[in-house]
Amino acid sequence: MSDISPFKISIPKNDLDDLRQRLQNTRLPDEVNDDNWGYGIPVSYLRELLAYWRNEFDWRAQESALNQLAQFRTTVDTTDPGLVHFVHQRSKHEDAFPLILTHGWPGTFVEFRHVVGPLTDPEAHGGEAADAFHVVCPSMPGYGFSDRPTTPGFDIKKVAQANVELMATLGYERYGAQGGDWGGVATPHMANLDPDHCAAIHLNFAIANPPTGDMLPDEAELMGRNGIRNHDGVGYLQIQSTRPQTVGVGLNDSPAGLAAWIAEKFRFWTDCEGDPNNGVARDGLLTNISIYWFTQTATSSARLYYESMHSGNFGAVTPPVETPTGVAVFPQELMLTPKRWLEAQYNLVHYEEMPRGGHFASMEEPQLFVDDLRKFFRNFR
Repeated sequence: MSDISPFKISIPKNDLDDLRQRLQNTRLPDEVNDDNWGYGIPVSYLRELLAYWRNEFDWRAQESALNQLAQFRTTVDTTDPGLVHFVHQRSKHEDAFPLILTHGWPGTFVEFRHVVGPLTDPEAHGGEAADAFHVVCPSMPGYGFSDRPTTPGFDIKKVAQANVELMATLGYERYGAQGGDWGGVATPHMANLDPDHCAAIHLNFAIANPPTGDMLPDEAELMGRNGIRNHDGVGYLQIQSTRPQTVGVGLNDSPAGLAAWIAEKFRFWTDCEGDPNNGVARDGLLTNISIYWFTQTATSSARLYYESMHSGNFGAVTPPVETPTGVAVFPQELMLTPKRWLEAQYNLVHYEEMPRGGHFASMEEPQLFVDDLRKFFRNFR
């Protein structure tokens, strides 16, 4: 078994001072008279966000709260090799079901901070002891406090392999897996890579190719809505899939640039009715952005797009997933997949349409998220 070392977040004071100085010296661009985000992030919104980040946001309070989670690092051979950072919060119930949660971009393990408690200690959060989980939340390699891959080719399938290795290192012979965004791609890969141990998977972002034959009218309508929602919102994907190093220079050097790049996604991908603060609380957003800043992982995280696009592992997993699969559909997800397509791609045994929520489901609607995980995984304990 690999050595597992306890980990605490401790950002040096010099890094905090440097961030404040850079924020003070920010040069914001001009803009036309347009405040509806049509050109991108409005200067007025960004100015307010940066001022809050510099003058009011309490990183030390957020750091202390995150350090209440049991965090570790261990070597995983898949990553060069390299160290993977992860939360491993065990339930007080020894027979709790092991569950690994995988985040995406531009998220971090912070996405799951408010669901770890309800999942591990359900009685304290309106649930029953029978629904308890041992929770593992890794930072994907190249993200947050995990090491950054240094050789070409580290794509999303290798993220999945790293997760499989991590669960084996922790001694879990049977477990469930959950993911959204990149986690929604890594998790099906885990099911195919480790079918003897991964008992079931749950997705809140599920990708599938259309089955053969004509597209049904309701499917065509849904694809049309996806197209409208994303027709001018995929520039980041094209850039990070082709020139991640170039855009990474600005993201790594300018906290204002990094905040603009990430905050815009939270504005368009959450169920916020046009106001980013309605989707994810400002402190939560800035905690997530701060981790990218302090760990200097904006560039390495963007490279995952390049590597996965060039390896051919960017989209739906092949072969189709035979592992029992549950899907939670949050209405403001950035891309929705027809149920019939999912049924052809996965062994779909659970499909739940949520009343609200978007791409960052565990941050936006933690109770809905937890309730659906409890409901789905009851069948596989």
